[in-house]
Amino acid sequence: MQNHGCGPRDEKDAFFGYDGVAQMIPIRVARRSVIAALALSAGLAAAAVPASPGPQGPGPAPRYNGTFRIKGNWLPFNRVFDPALASHYFITEQLFDGLVKFDAHYNPMPSLAEYWVISDGGSRITFKLRGGVRFHNGRELTAEDVKYSLERLVRDRPGNTYYQYFTRKVAGAEAYWQGQAAEVSGFRVVDPSTFEILWTRPFGSVGLYLLGMPYCKVLPKDLLESQGRGFFNKPVGTGPFKFAEWIRSPRLEILGVRLERNGAYFGAHRPYLSAVEYSPHFTDDQFEEGSVHLVTVTTERMLRRRYPVLENDTLRTFFLALSCDVPPLDRPEVRRAIALGLDKARLAGAYDTISNVHQPLENFIPPLLPGYFPRAGGPAADPSAAKLLLDRLLTGSGPGGLTLRLLFESERTDATARFGRELERQLAALGIGLEVRYLRRPEDARDVRAPYLKFLDYNMDYPDAENIVVPLFQSRSVVNGLNSRYANPRLDALVGLTEVESSWERRAGLFREAEKVLFQDVPAIPLFSERVRIALRPEVRGVKVPAMGFIFLDVKEIWLED
Repeated sequence: MQNHGCGPRDEKDAFFGYDGVAQMIPIRVARRSVIAALALSAGLAAAAVPASPGPQGPGPAPRYNGTFRIKGNWLPFNRVFDPALASHYFITEQLFDGLVKFDAHYNPMPSLAEYWVISDGGSRITFKLRGGVRFHNGRELTAEDVKYSLERLVRDRPGNTYYQYFTRKVAGAEAYWQGQAAEVSGFRVVDPSTFEILWTRPFGSVGLYLLGMPYCKVLPKDLLESQGRGFFNKPVGTGPFKFAEWIRSPRLEILGVRLERNGAYFGAHRPYLSAVEYSPHFTDDQFEEGSVHLVTVTTERMLRRRYPVLENDTLRTFFLALSCDVPPLDRPEVRRAIALGLDKARLAGAYDTISNVHQPLENFIPPLLPGYFPRAGGPAADPSAAKLLLDRLLTGSGPGGLTLRLLFESERTDATARFGRELERQLAALGIGLEVRYLRRPEDARDVRAPYLKFLDYNMDYPDAENIVVPLFQSRSVVNGLNSRYANPRLDALVGLTEVESSWERRAGLFREAEKVLFQDVPAIPLFSERVRIALRPEVRGVKVPAMGFIFLDVKEIWLED
């Protein structure tokens, strides 16, 4: 989740069908024969919208028992369920809990923490843990487990990039990451049921957004220390479901996993389902037969069959970054004129697939986040007015003499090819030529000195405006240096003020001011946001897709109607 969305799609995308079609394989489980399941995720997502009549509504009371089977598309099956690594995040969400979770509007809510207190002007946050919460092996959760779990995110080890979210924010995290301290001093165990975080600045509110992310799960310290990496092959957590067994092929290949109800779960009630079975080795035919209950929408046939389909907006946002340091794109008025000439609805449609559709976007900061709103009266596409502006702005050479490069960081796909053709058609109406280039590495953009547009597929790492404004547009950002190469002292100053502002409302207001700067300067053109589709069997009840998307599906509330 941490590549800042500027490059090939990460493992989360494979949950929704980017990495090929699963083959139908018979599956054998130790005690029973089943057909299973799916790995689910999306970037950081918003409210679900039914695309057709959903499975919910008035009906009989929830019943206990039943096995919920899910089909996923990420192959090969990764059987290491570490929430801090590329993994099947849907499964880790069922096995583990964090201190906080998000409600349907991205507000942090209690999970393992019963409550918290922010003090010292936002530089200290104290969590009181729920009493009686136990891991699946029966041991009670303590604050030592919380400290150990968060410190492993800061530890310098291969593949760990989460440290960057903590080293600048948590007291002592930088020294620990550098190997200069034996612990993170800002992660404090006050007593067995009380845990504190000391921030370097008033990061209390943004810290809660970090702690709600899937990589901030709490793990049992003693088992991790004694079992090492082997712990994640059969993990133990506090979540609503616990590891039961592997789903195997007739040749005993591991193809999926079976989780069973945690009858001692600390929530308002124990999960309704007896078990969840998950594997990427099942087909849409098995969904239609009724042995699989949830799949990603991958065919028009599935839509025609009128199964209940849910769509959810995600925090995956697509931009066209403009090379702000190369004439004539170094002039904001030229960038605004080009943005005025683009029909985003057609560009979004060109990039659509069966599994993923896209909604035109006018905002830099996703309006799904608390405190931010859709841009009122945003500019509608007006190619005629845009061409007149460009004719005037580019006097001497005229827009007919301008050719832009369109840069993609990933390999060519049908979707990028369609997008490129549509953008070429729209720019031609403005008198601008377009040459498409696929980069081998993100760093290759530094060698492009001609004016360019760069296609950015940006997936937020946590639902806070900081995570989009800072990496994409702050002048000293490495990511900005690979894309827009944009600098504005006013925006940098506003970002600096957000880092010392303890009031959530005033901090959000500063980011709204920063967005106004971006509207004026247009270092990138917001194109569209992603919406993901899943299909359900009609007998599936209790589905409430949360803000963060299908990865956070509250499976303990799901039940199966007879």
